[in-house]
Formats: sequence, C-alpha cells, structure tokens
Amino acid sequence: MLFAWLHRYPFLRLLCPLVVGIYCGDELFFQRQSGRIAFGVILLLFLSFGGLIFFFNRKHYSGRWLFGSCLLLFCFTLGTGLMNRELRQAESVFPQKETTYRLIVTEQPQVKEKSVLCRVLLIEQIDSVSGRLALDHKALLYFTKDSLSEHLRSGDELLVYTKLSPPVNNGNPDEFDYARFLFRRQVAAIGFAYADNWKVISRGTMRSFRQQAMDCRESVLSVYRRLGFRGDDLAVLSALTIGCKEELSEDIRETYSISGASHVLALSGLHIGFLYLLLCFCLRWLPERWRMVVLLRTLLILLSLWAFAFFTGLSASVVRSVVMFSLFTLAGLSGRTNFSLNTLLIAAFFMLLCRPSWLFDVGFQLSFCAVAAILLIQPCIYRLIPVAGSRIGRYIWGLMSVSIAAQIGTAPLVLLYFSRFSTHFLLTNLLVIPLVSLIMYVAVIMLLLNPLPFLQELVAAALRGLVGALNNCVRWIEQLPWASVDGVWVYIPEVFGFYLVLILGGWYLFSRTGKRLAVCLSCIFLVCIYHVSMRVIDRPRQSIVFYNVRNCPVVHCVASNGSSWLAYADSLPDESRLHKAVSKRWSRQGLKPPQPVTADYTCPALVYDHHLLSFSGCRVCVLNDNYWRNKTTLQPLSIDYLYVCKGYDGHLRELTDLFVIHNVILDASLSYRRLQAYKMECQQQGVHFISLSDEGSTEFLL
Repeated sequence: MLFAWLHRYPFLRLLCPLVVGIYCGDELFFQRQSGRIAFGVILLLFLSFGGLIFFFNRKHYSGRWLFGSCLLLFCFTLGTGLMNRELRQAESVFPQKETTYRLIVTEQPQVKEKSVLCRVLLIEQIDSVSGRLALDHKALLYFTKDSLSEHLRSGDELLVYTKLSPPVNNGNPDEFDYARFLFRRQVAAIGFAYADNWKVISRGTMRSFRQQAMDCRESVLSVYRRLGFRGDDLAVLSALTIGCKEELSEDIRETYSISGASHVLALSGLHIGFLYLLLCFCLRWLPERWRMVVLLRTLLILLSLWAFAFFTGLSASVVRSVVMFSLFTLAGLSGRTNFSLNTLLIAAFFMLLCRPSWLFDVGFQLSFCAVAAILLIQPCIYRLIPVAGSRIGRYIWGLMSVSIAAQIGTAPLVLLYFSRFSTHFLLTNLLVIPLVSLIMYVAVIMLLLNPLPFLQELVAAALRGLVGALNNCVRWIEQLPWASVDGVWVYIPEVFGFYLVLILGGWYLFSRTGKRLAVCLSCIFLVCIYHVSMRVIDRPRQSIVFYNVRNCPVVHCVASNGSSWLAYADSLPDESRLHKAVSKRWSRQGLKPPQPVTADYTCPALVYDHHLLSFSGCRVCVLNDNYWRNKTTLQPLSIDYLYVCKGYDGHLRELTDLFVIHNVILDASLSYRRLQAYKMECQQQGVHFISLSDEGSTEFLL
C-alpha cells in the first residue's frame, strides 16, 4: 500500500531528498563548512548524474532501484548545492571602519520610533586608498529619524558614510536567530547612518521590476487613504488586499493572534482562492466547447493572478500561492478539475529549486501543511457527519471541516513557532472567512470604480462597515474565556513525531489492522516519553542570568521551584523588548511569570537594597548610577558579580576600597568607549570579566 501511494505521487520521492539536501546545506554553511560543501556537492552531482545516465537504459527490472537511488542522491546533492550557493551570495567582508558606499533604496522605508529603516542594494564601495570597488549585496540601513530621512523613497540613489557589519545575534537562549534569518534573505550587512553622513544623488532614477511593483502597491494605499480609511481599518484592509502589514499595530496583531485569525492577515492561498473564484465567476459566460476559448480563459486567469501578485509587491507568500493556482489552472487544460496533492508537490518542488531558502520560511511551511491537510484529511472529516437536505448546513459543515483539517495540519508548527493555540478557531473561521471574502470582493469593486468617484465613495462606506465588523468580531472572540492557550513549548523532534503519528493514524484507518494500530500507539508512546524526558532535563535550576537586551539591563534570579525575579537596573526598563527576546526560554523551562523588582525589595528568597542583590548566598552589585562613588568603609564587602550598566561615570578602581570583586559583568547598554575602558581596567587589575555584547547571555548556576 505504501509503495502504491508513492507511485501515485511521484514528486514526493523527489521532494523529500531535495528538502533534506537543502536542510543539510543550510546547517553545514552555518558551521563554516562552505569549502567542503562545494567540493562534496560537485563530486556527488557528478557521480549521481553519471549513475542516472548509466542505469537509465538498464533492461533488467530487478536493477530499477539503482536508477532510483541515483535519482534520490542527485536531488539531495542538488538541494545542498543550491542552498549553499544562495547563502554564499550573502557572504562578504566589509572594512572595520566607516567607509563611503553608493547604494539604492530597494523598498519603501519603514519609519520607526527613533529611526528610519531602509532595505538597500550596495552598488559600490568608495575608498580613498583602494578606489572604487563594485558590490552587489543587500543590506539594512538605519537612518537617524528627521525630515530628510522620512522623505526617502524606493529607488533613491544615495551616498552613505557608515560602518557596515555582518548580522549577528544577541546570544540570548532560545532567542530568534535573526542573523540566520537575514542570511537566508541574502542580507549581507547592517549599518547606521547619522544625519550628516549621507546625501541623495538622484531620486527614483533606477527602478527595478520589484520596485515598480511596490510603487503600484503604494498607489493602492494612497487610494485607501483618500477614501477615508484610517487606523486599524486601513491596516487590516491593506493586509487583506495588497499584503501590506507595515500599518498593523502590535495590539491588532495580538488580537488576531489570540482569536486564531492571523492567517487572514497574511496574504496567501485563502485570498488568492477568493480572487480565483471571482475570476472563474466573471469568465463563466465563455463557452468551453471550443479549445481556443478555453485557452483564452486560462490565459486571462493567469494574467489576472500574476497582475494581482505584481500589485501586492511580489511578496513571497503571494508568489507561492499564485504559482499553486497557476498550476491548478493549467491542470484544467488536461481535463483535471480538482486540486490534487501532486499539484501541490510539483509547486513545492519547483519553488524550492528557484529559492531553496523558502523552505525555512514559516509562511511557506504553514501554507503547504495546511493545503496538504485539507487535501488529505478534510474529505474524511466531512464524511464523519453526513449532512443532507440543507444547503446552508452543508456549507457550514464544509467550512468547519476545512478549518479542522487545516488546524490539524498546522497546529504543531504554530505551537513550535508561536507557543500558542487558539481554542475558538472554529468560531473564528465561521465568522471571519465570509467577512474576508466580502471584503476582498467589495475592495476589488471599489478599486474598479476609480473613474466614478461618487459610486466609489458609496462602496468605500460599505467597505468601512465590513472591515469594522471584522475587527469587532475578532475583538469579541479575543475577549471570550480561554480564547488561547499560551506558553506551550514543543520540541522540534516532537513536531516530526506528530506528523508521523498523523501518517500512521491514516495508515491504520485505511485498513484497520491490529499491527498498524500497535505501530501508531507505539509512536505516540515514544513521543510522550521524549516530551517528559526533555521537560525533566529543562526543569528550572537555581541560577542567576544576565541577558544581552538593549535598553533593558536586568538580573534574573531563578529558583528551582519555577519562581523568579527580574531585578531591573533601570526604573523605566524596556520590558517588551526583554519579553520578546527571552520569553521562549521561560516557556521552555516552565517558569512562572517573573516578579519585577525596580526598587528596594525583600522576600524570604531575595533581598534587593541600594542596588545590592542577595539571592541564594550570591551577592550582585548593580552599578547603574554614581551612588557608590566617594564612599568609604572599614571592611570591604565581598561581591560575586559587579554588574556595570549605563549610568555609572567613574572608574572601577574607585570601588576596590568598598568591594572585593570576583567577577565583572559589562552590560550591553555601555557605550563602546566605556566598554573598552572597563575591559582594560579589568585586565590591569586581574579581575575576570564578561562582556554581554560580545559573549551574549550568561547564566550562573547556584
């Protein structure tokens, strides 16, 4: 049965080794094995391709596995080589000092609280010694926020005097791997440009195809603003129709996440499906008995889908969905009217050949798992409850069965990446999906009525009501009891175990034999054993942790029972940044919500008095102001850790009469000049020191 299933879906046998090869290429690259990868890939490609040619014409049926093995090896090495090549394109060495660069802004800048973020393409490096050096690398540049930087636009050519550095992580445990994320998107460097260190050479003279697509998206946004859309209504409408999520506030993102409606904000297969149905409805009058008319209908659908992708800025999620529906449309020419798993596998195979790094994109994984689950599981779920007679009942149950199947297919990945499960997802989809479909269709009508302002205003008023109703529904679901389960931690092997259980469960239901049931139950048992074992290993331990989080110096005291305290060195800490950086670590350890400490505090386990912290026999002096300067004592106090943060203006040697210092922790909030000065002082005095900005988060077990 298994081999028959594999023969039914031949591209699955090609996709699996390609995926494994891409994963291995990614891992080996970040372990600095690029040279060995290149040599090994060339050798294996040569051997596997030779094997394909040699065994292709073998007449003995018993040797067919040799050709299959060579084909699998070829796909594996192809995936490894393609991923390695894509990552190596982002590798570059930049000067360790400030240098002049000529560059082009490739996307619309994002205005942040204190800066303006621009995605740029480096054209050349200009140096008085080496002259001009041609470059072709992507980079992220942060500009000081002012009236000039806020007027930067996509396509502007600039001269910038700055220091560029490869992306690096902060080194906090279980933190999002931002450096690897940027490398996979071929971003080679990050820099900051001060107000007087850059100038505009030309405005929008060099426009790439993608930049023109982004301009079209901006023109649609300007239409929305002109018609009176503001705030959350503008943000949600922009996300639903053109995939622009820059307008979304953190509050509205959290609201949609808790209610289980985040998938509607990510422009993907759901929205392209609505557009595809609209196109089929509008073109249904074309007769299908003539071949040329069918070809014309297919061409119109394809052109419309890709035109929509162009208007949304050619984002990765939209391109993926349009590719899938394009294949589905082309499959209709051969008489196939259903979207099969083969079509999905073909789309995934060729998309990964074009961009191997898409494999690590969360949207890619979620969308393909959701569609695969709908194709494989939804028919079985739908047949569990036969609904006859009522058309509305069949529609509601069909929508619910699709939601259940998609939730089953994506739940492990959602738990892995977001540590959250939305319990009211069925209610959310029953209310949200009809509203989203109406919003999509009405928005298309509104944009088509641009030559008729009066009618467009009327449609815009109706659209504002629909978007407001959507936001109100989502907020209402968010307020329901137990709307979501947060802080759930799953391990990567458990995710693979869940999908294996799902496959084995389907295998058992196909024939209902005792042997297959035993295999499925054994797999479930092994997954449970693994989870319990890892939770025991990751249990909380008595410790003190110093995090590398900008604008939030803090000492985290963790007790073995899961209780913990956050002793902030600043009375106004950036708590949101801290929680975003290390909340996954807390979930993995099963910690209770930490108790914040910003002033003098006393409890049986911890004492915090005048910046002196005592926890489990360990003393920490938090040095964030000049309180301890010019003070004397008869007997120096033994300090295990001196935590030096921004705000202290003196030298470390001034404290040697007050404290016996065993270790110095240098926080990331210190300026570069002070950090280097304190390092030198520690070396001169023979005191062990740790720089959090260099070494990342540090934990000391007590």
